[in-house]
Amino acid sequence: MRVGHLPPEPPTSSAAEPASLTPNPAPSVAVPFTTVPTYQPSSLEPYTSSAAPPPEQSEIVAPLIGNRWHGVFDVKDGQPTPSPPTSSGRETSPHELQKRLWNQAYNELKVSQTKTVEAYEKILSGELHRNDSTATLGTKENEIGQTQETRWCQMKQLVQAGLERTRRQADIKQGIEDGLQAISAVRGIVDKAVQTAPEAALAWVGVCLGLEILSNPITETSINRQGIAYVISRMEWYWNLVCLLLDENRIDELSAGLRDELEKHVVQLYKELLLYQIKSVCLYRRNQAAVLLRDMFKLDDWDGQLNEIRDAENMVKRDSEQYNSERVKSYLGDLAMTAHSQEMRLRDIHSAIQNQIRLQERRYQDDKDEQCLKDLYLTDPRDDKKRIQDTKGGLLRDSYRWILDHADFRRFRDDPQSRLLWINGDPGKGKTMLLCGIIDELEKESATRLSYFFCQATEAQLSNATAVLRGLIYLLIVQQPSLISYVRVKYDAAGEKLFEGINVWVSLTEILTDMLKDPNLEDIVLVVDALDECRMGLGQLLDFVAQASSLFRAKWVLSSRNWPNIEVKLDKITQKVRLRLESNDDSISGAVHSYIQHVVNQLAHDKAYDDETRNAVEQHLTSNANNTFLWVALVCQELRDVSEIWDVLDVIKEMPAGLEDLYDRIMQQIQKLGRRNPEMCRSVLSTVTTAYRPLHLEELGHLSGLPPNIQRSNGFISKITSMCGSFLTIRDNVVYIIHQSARDFLLANTYLFPSGMREQHYAMFSRSLEALSRTLRRDIYSLRAPGFPIDQVTPPHPDPLTSTRYSCIYWVDHLCDSNPAQRKRHGEALQDGGAINTFLREKYLYWLEALSLLRSMSAGVMAMQKLEALVGTMETRQLREILRDACRFILSHTRAVEIAPLQVYASALVFSPARSLVRELFKEEAPKWIISKPPMEADWNACLQTLEGHSNTVNSVVFSADSRRLASGSGDKT
Repeated sequence: MRVGHLPPEPPTSSAAEPASLTPNPAPSVAVPFTTVPTYQPSSLEPYTSSAAPPPEQSEIVAPLIGNRWHGVFDVKDGQPTPSPPTSSGRETSPHELQKRLWNQAYNELKVSQTKTVEAYEKILSGELHRNDSTATLGTKENEIGQTQETRWCQMKQLVQAGLERTRRQADIKQGIEDGLQAISAVRGIVDKAVQTAPEAALAWVGVCLGLEILSNPITETSINRQGIAYVISRMEWYWNLVCLLLDENRIDELSAGLRDELEKHVVQLYKELLLYQIKSVCLYRRNQAAVLLRDMFKLDDWDGQLNEIRDAENMVKRDSEQYNSERVKSYLGDLAMTAHSQEMRLRDIHSAIQNQIRLQERRYQDDKDEQCLKDLYLTDPRDDKKRIQDTKGGLLRDSYRWILDHADFRRFRDDPQSRLLWINGDPGKGKTMLLCGIIDELEKESATRLSYFFCQATEAQLSNATAVLRGLIYLLIVQQPSLISYVRVKYDAAGEKLFEGINVWVSLTEILTDMLKDPNLEDIVLVVDALDECRMGLGQLLDFVAQASSLFRAKWVLSSRNWPNIEVKLDKITQKVRLRLESNDDSISGAVHSYIQHVVNQLAHDKAYDDETRNAVEQHLTSNANNTFLWVALVCQELRDVSEIWDVLDVIKEMPAGLEDLYDRIMQQIQKLGRRNPEMCRSVLSTVTTAYRPLHLEELGHLSGLPPNIQRSNGFISKITSMCGSFLTIRDNVVYIIHQSARDFLLANTYLFPSGMREQHYAMFSRSLEALSRTLRRDIYSLRAPGFPIDQVTPPHPDPLTSTRYSCIYWVDHLCDSNPAQRKRHGEALQDGGAINTFLREKYLYWLEALSLLRSMSAGVMAMQKLEALVGTMETRQLREILRDACRFILSHTRAVEIAPLQVYASALVFSPARSLVRELFKEEAPKWIISKPPMEADWNACLQTLEGHSNTVNSVVFSADSRRLASGSGDKT
């Protein structure tokens, strides 16, 4: 673009109105430069073409802004041309004027503002080496040329680099449309100006750096940003002021003196502009010029400096009124109006970027919150509640309504000083369903924040104190998401490992304590059911409840059996209400009777009982229930299996009173089954009772040792399970024991465990290892790519790991619980040529892949450590060596394999020591496309494990006095 000359005036019927140079907002239109209108020689009509102009025309390159032309028109044959040079020899080329005036302004500044310009040029010198990895931006040498010819080349280089940076920033900061459009417009002006007048590039260096300042979300004061926006938006106006000095634009031949005065004021304006830009850049990059800046100028006098620019502008405007034609004043007035519009948009870009960053930060925090909640998740207590209710036939309001009006419950609910309600009673009295009813009623009170957890001894992961706190914290966050901030304090440093390891209890108690201190968390009730089913950490949990109930406003509702160890702990709490179910026989009796009426009505409807049969069943249940819901439920379940109505009365009379006697009868019925059925039921019951969690039908099939033809059919396994009477129930293909009291009965039954529990554990270990050896293989989910991330893995259908999920995680636990050191037959698996040695040599990597697919690598680490400890004292040298190597292997590569399961065959093998046994055994599994493997150390180094968690330098590490705990301090303030 050739800037400086004015466009030709189109013919008009009347004189144009004078245009002021005072800026007024005006819309702008961007026109592609491939379709720039040109003027034909014979007329002033526009001619639009994307092709080259005819030979008789010179090419015109001029952007259209608003509804005006600006640029230079070098045309022939009748077209307007600039006035010829005057005898004074002044420049007639705008390029020469721009070059001379801007360089004059800059040189004068170097004299009057030596330190400031020196600091600026050092910053620019660093910018020249921005892409040089061996240099730093804060260079101490001033490399800007001291001659005009050297300097303009450097300035042009800086402008082009600055334009490229702002282009990349615009690509990143999508969505800030107004501000980015303004920046793009300025970039276009800068680019074309430097192309046509590169010798004056120094005028645009500050503009490019100023655009970076505006685009930076954390820059200086608002006043400084507004000033930068003002200067940048008007740079096109400033740039085109040279047209005021062209002879063709003067009013008459007698204004030479006025021209000199006008030129002087233009130079002064250019000096003020350059100085403002230079100071802004120095302030913005003050860390690169701190020494020079210390006493250079008053950093906060931006208003005064901007006023000096405006004063200089006004001087130029006043002179131009006397010297220049209306046409040039109108032209510059149009530029000023566009400048005002761009200024507004440039001033807004900072706040727009700040808003965008806040949105991005919020999205980032939302993603972090979501991942934190996902890692915290162990179970959703709401799902547990629904499952329990469905398993027990639904929640009947009449069975718990009595407690809502009970004096003890009302005192607990209404008295702020009553912090704990403990409901205790014998098995089968309906404690769990009672708490389900209390939860439903409390949830109706909108002001109450409610969190709850159901301990379940039949679920290993739901029968420990840590699980209780995780469940309570999880449900509180689901209801009040802001509470996740208390988890994030620790989670941001430790990640998912926060919820693992020996210190997880300490972390969780601190998190829940901080939550309970939250002033916005009022009217909170925490409910924990079946404390007697909390097998690990019960004492810790009760101590925490006792402390929390005395310190915080939160109320607690607990239920348990009548266990002395629980009573001893809870008796320490003075602000409690204890509700003994055995002391409320009348209320319980009424609730049980309501339940009997409900289930008998269902039976009568489903089985088409006549009135006599229905009444007889209700009478017998009422007389023998002994206020026990579970007994009623079990008898009714037995009656559902009676096919003929005339047998109902005989069967009901055979039902003994009391749970123990009823369980005995069910077991006797199993033993009377024909052919092989009693033995298969015994295998199923002993397996389900011994398992650490409820089993899927496919898992149960091979773990219980059922015949192969039965193992292959869920239908057959389900049928065998149904033969086990009311001990078991199936929900979503998962087998559950009907009640903890039933499990207690089965554990003590010699028919199920004729050789004791240890023999059953060994049988489950042996069957697990056989199933794993038979099933596991490389890339079992057909992921193919070594880097396939675990987050994108979807199990195929059918899932080849369904039947071995349990075995993958628990095979070592069953071996340990079989006490192999004391039993010769059990110890055979631990010999050098035994089953474990063979499994590790042939299937170890496939097992690690499966653990990763099951999101259970941490369980694999613990399993290997247990196994290594188990064989530590045995005379099995080969097994000890491979176990030691296998332990180091999984500890070293856990994170990589957790992220991408197939990395167990890639990075894990490649980056293991050269003499690693696992690496040698599975060398054929390593990637064939790695021709030259990196050299590795010969053996594992002394580092057993890296404790991750800090996000900054670790400054100190210390062991506790008993050497059981390790504390560390870091620069991340944790």
